[in-house]
Amino acid sequence: MDNIQFAAIDIGSNAVRMLIKSISPDENTDNASRKLLMLRVPLRLGQESFSLGKISDKKAKKLIKLMKAFKHLMNVYDVSDYRACATSAMRDAENGKALVKEIRKEVGIKIDIISGQEEASIIYESHFGDSLNQTLNHVYVDVGGGSTEVGLIVNGELIQSQSYNIGTVRLLNDKVDSHEYERLHSDLTEIKEKYSITDVVGSGGNILKLQSLAGKPKNEDLSLEELEVVYSDIKPLSVEDLINTYKMKPDRADVIVHAAEIYLDVARSVGCSNFIVPTIGLTDGIIHILFIKWKDNNLIEKNNNWT
Repeated sequence: MDNIQFAAIDIGSNAVRMLIKSISPDENTDNASRKLLMLRVPLRLGQESFSLGKISDKKAKKLIKLMKAFKHLMNVYDVSDYRACATSAMRDAENGKALVKEIRKEVGIKIDIISGQEEASIIYESHFGDSLNQTLNHVYVDVGGGSTEVGLIVNGELIQSQSYNIGTVRLLNDKVDSHEYERLHSDLTEIKEKYSITDVVGSGGNILKLQSLAGKPKNEDLSLEELEVVYSDIKPLSVEDLINTYKMKPDRADVIVHAAEIYLDVARSVGCSNFIVPTIGLTDGIIHILFIKWKDNNLIEKNNNWT
């Protein structure tokens, strides 16, 4: 049987991403999953959502145009199924739901505005937990533009997750309530008191960039000490310096220091000295869920044919 194409769209606070993967129905093949397309557009919806409380008409029109482009790409790649998820910026925008309805009507793409807890659960569905030592405890953290998701992984299972309105774009616009930090630290202290945490599992584009700045290859651990060195190197630099010295994109350069501070804060709070950095994200989890749904539906169809 031919491979099946799936698409995932992540409408984040800093950027909008699209991932298209080709997956073999036979997961045991050497080339069971293949990335066909990965796009990242720095639309930065959170810039307005967190400061103005809504998404402007100008930015809304850009998002609609982008969704139209994504729909064309899904047609070009013969995508069988897709899911589009919007996170913190759309949750906070007073016109977020109305914009979702407009996109559904004008473009034909259905967008789900998901909670922070669901976001963490979807990312965990990418099965990065399979590679963890199942006998140890880990804290999972994903730092986004609008929120930070923190999960507790015990014996390979995600047993709890929380979302905090602490994100790099919020920090950039000075829109983080001090109570969110109090809630984060209170929860992390409780985790530290109840569990011995071996590693922090960090996900997201920011931790991948910080890993690269530390000179570490993908999928290799990043120590707390190495991250502290990177942080001390980049903190004094201007956005222009970061762009010129490290060849960063502008929308990464102005948030990378904030991201490093959050990752360091979480690790120190739970007493960890090491980061595991899998190359996964929300789009990977979405596609895994779509594939499982396709397999289940295909199995039901086969069973119906046998009766």
